[in-house]
Amino acid sequence: MHNTFGIEAVADEFLEYHSEEELLQFIKDGRLKGRLLHIGAGSNLLFVNPIFHGTVLHSLIKGIEVICEDEDHVWVRVGAGEVWDDFVAYCVEHQWYGAENLSLVPGEVGAAAVQNIGAYGVEVKDLITVVETLGLDGEHRDFQVSECKYAYRDSIFKRPDMKHLFVTHVQLCLSKKEQYHTEYGSIKNEISKLDTLNISELRNIIIAIRQSKLPDPLILGNAGSFFKNPVVSRSKFEELNTQYEHMPYYEIDEEHFKIPAGWLIEQTGWKGRALGPAAVHDKQALVLVNLGGATGAEIVALSDTVRRAVYDKFGIEISPEVNFIS
Repeated sequence: MHNTFGIEAVADEFLEYHSEEELLQFIKDGRLKGRLLHIGAGSNLLFVNPIFHGTVLHSLIKGIEVICEDEDHVWVRVGAGEVWDDFVAYCVEHQWYGAENLSLVPGEVGAAAVQNIGAYGVEVKDLITVVETLGLDGEHRDFQVSECKYAYRDSIFKRPDMKHLFVTHVQLCLSKKEQYHTEYGSIKNEISKLDTLNISELRNIIIAIRQSKLPDPLILGNAGSFFKNPVVSRSKFEELNTQYEHMPYYEIDEEHFKIPAGWLIEQTGWKGRALGPAAVHDKQALVLVNLGGATGAEIVALSDTVRRAVYDKFGIEISPEVNFIS
């Protein structure tokens, strides 16, 4: 089952490839005509319908290769099919700094570059230098990070007119110099208990924090954070801040503020509540879970209900981070 929500879904055809050459052969053989869906670990997908009429592609391209290094940095080339957290563990083991805050983020390296995954003040765009792709025309194209149009959980690769491109490898730059991002309160609290800090300890702290809030998809189907944190204007922020003095927020610039979607949902009373076999997680309201046997349509129904509740209470639209596949 190639989706972490645990939704029962089938495709007309499912193809996996181990190399760029094997993918190119699929193209030459005409096997990639019609509707296509290229997936990673399925950790950010929700199959709305039980049948996908088309071909689902999955990369098994592996490998972590050092392509360049100097006194301060190391540049690596990673196969799109590598499990993201395995790559983070590899970086930590080699004392390469930068990816540790993204520990335990589910998914694979190629999908991470498409989604621009992020956690605890770090986004993968901060590490990426080049995204390598192969197109349905058989042409290889490298995108420099400046061409990827990265934004909050977004990139050029998510656009409909770019769906003919498949990510094959991702090049990233890590630091050899010890440096950490520890601004988040939960991380600060744990670090304060230590005499000294190293990269392995920080990874363990982040894993423990994530495990305390996020359910294991092998036990309770979910796709991690289901909603994006909305960005509001200064006037809207000031209005809410007057009503809710303890409202958490992050200032983006003088005119824009990010409000945690999980907090907004919790204020509506939906945290821990269910709608049939789909529920809002009782430890983290940002996460929707499959209690067992839920269909994609039932999870969408819960999502719509929660979104309406947030809008009715705050006048704020929250949008799914998860990709709906219909």
